[in-house]
Amino acid sequence: MLTPGPRSVGYEARGAGAPIVLLHPFPFARGIWTDLADLLASQYRVIAVDARGFGETPLGATGYAIADLADDVAGLLDHLGVAHAAVLGMSMGGYTALACALRHPPRVSALVLADTRADADPAPMRAARDGAIARIRASGSGPYLDGSMARLLSPAAPVTLVAFLRARAEDRAASLIAGIEALRDRPDRSGELGAIRCPTLILRGAESDVFLDADAERFAAALPDARWARIEGAGHAIQGDRPAELVREVAAFLTERGIA
Repeated sequence: MLTPGPRSVGYEARGAGAPIVLLHPFPFARGIWTDLADLLASQYRVIAVDARGFGETPLGATGYAIADLADDVAGLLDHLGVAHAAVLGMSMGGYTALACALRHPPRVSALVLADTRADADPAPMRAARDGAIARIRASGSGPYLDGSMARLLSPAAPVTLVAFLRARAEDRAASLIAGIEALRDRPDRSGELGAIRCPTLILRGAESDVFLDADAERFAAALPDARWARIEGAGHAIQGDRPAELVREVAAFLTERGIA
């Protein structure tokens, strides 16, 4: 489903109850949340959103910043008549969720940040993203995606799960490049974390090699009202490896904070 107007946003809403927005990781669209949304919809009004260039949301004529994605979420909530919602973002979606909490604080009742961080990319990571863009431009999206999926999951993930993710990855080269550029150029928000007053849950997959226990602990300590949790057996893409455990953590957090 698309919102009307010049800046259309693709989304799907299901269930009833307190609203929770799901912001997908790169390089996927909102469909990556299907199983998770089914589980959450028994308790919440689940709103899964496509970022620009992913799923149904048009990329547009120019690139975008993470802040633009946050503004798109606020516009979608306006369209749906939702005053405020819990926002769950994973990886790239986590950067967007964090920007939502800083740019539109009244709209965010609670924040769940899964395998994401507040600081900007260091120079080696920026260089790696530039290399990924160059590979996509030279060889197309296929080889890049083929080499990316297994790294998102636990080393013990079955090949069928790797194939499942690969089949759902965005494969439009322009969309992938714009997404990588937005990731590369996002600002350092670590100095702004004290302004986030909503309750926050930081999650990390125990098998992730890009977001460690020390990172999660430091992130949670910088926020006024936050805790962190580790999900055993999960890699970076927690919703792929351990969807049921992810739902349990999120539901327990929202219940303990009175969001139900």
